[in-house]
Amino acid sequence: MTLHIALTSVLVDDQAKALAFYTDALGFRLKHDFPIGGARWLTVVSSAKPEGTELLLEPMGFEPARVYQKALFSMGIPAAAFAVDDINAEHAKLTANGVRFRSEPFRPASGPAIALFEDGCGNLIQIFEAPQEKQPS
Repeated sequence: MTLHIALTSVLVDDQAKALAFYTDALGFRLKHDFPIGGARWLTVVSSAKPEGTELLLEPMGFEPARVYQKALFSMGIPAAAFAVDDINAEHAKLTANGVRFRSEPFRPASGPAIALFEDGCGNLIQIFEAPQEKQPS
């Protein structure tokens, strides 16, 4: 087996609020939810790829995590990036679901089209238009 990403995380200031946002507004599906320590092991997955990479909605358990999250947010640096097939369609759908974008989708001088939004739990999240895979002829 080759090395692959099975789990990644974002720090959140409120797990229940994060779960509602990532499932209701973004359309992810709950994968795991069980108590661990004083918090929850709470993961979501893409509805399109339920066996794909899990996103852990990780509670901030200590002050350095809060400092790190706040620094990223204040500098405009996304904590995570999610690929979409059509950025304009996804932007319209997420906006209709109440997601607050920092800007309209745009294409930088190099790279894919991107847009940045707030998750309401202390993070900036970026979406980017993934190149379409070519189908064999």
